[in-house]
Amino acid sequence: QVLLVESGGGSVQAGGSLRLSCAASGRTFTSYAVGWFRQAPGKEREFVAAISAIGETRDYVDSVKGRFTISRDNTKNTVYLQMNKLKPEDTAVYYCNAAPGSVRTIRAMSFGSWGQGTQVTVSP
Repeated sequence: QVLLVESGGGSVQAGGSLRLSCAASGRTFTSYAVGWFRQAPGKEREFVAAISAIGETRDYVDSVKGRFTISRDNTKNTVYLQMNKLKPEDTAVYYCNAAPGSVRTIRAMSFGSWGQGTQVTVSP
């Protein structure tokens, strides 16, 4: 089992940047694809980005392409989400989750449990 803890959120103005971290425990982390998701107030949780187990494949929702970059450091059991050119509509609680399989698996999967997430607030 992989346990995940999100961090790095905060409040920024539009156009600013943040880097989120997803720290994992568990020896099987390096065989898991990992995804970032977000949930804005009053909206359903949505997929943001995913990265394969060794980082060779990445997937993004269209609204963040060219602005967000997902990466991972398996020596540190950590996945990152670098968010640049932030917009007010990026405001949400951001979560990470992991599963065996591909980035397509992550994008389509219904996860049964979630961590506490990290709040990102972007002001105009």
